[in-house]
Amino acid sequence: MTGLNGILEPGMLVRHRDRLDWGLGQVQSRIGMRITVNFEHAGKVVIDGARVTLLVVVQPDRHYGA
Repeated sequence: MTGLNGILEPGMLVRHRDRLDWGLGQVQSRIGMRITVNFEHAGKVVIDGARVTLLVVVQPDRHYGA
């Protein structure tokens, strides 16, 4: 698993470093290197964790889904 992707669990908030326009995302599942994230402006996306390291959001600037 690349970078911090190995610690991701359902419910964690993330951003895609190359697609900030997708907004805040909530991890739905992580199975091996496949990470399913529901993004505010892109919907549900399956990420290849071997190719993309997601940015963990510790303190979001606003509540997810608000």
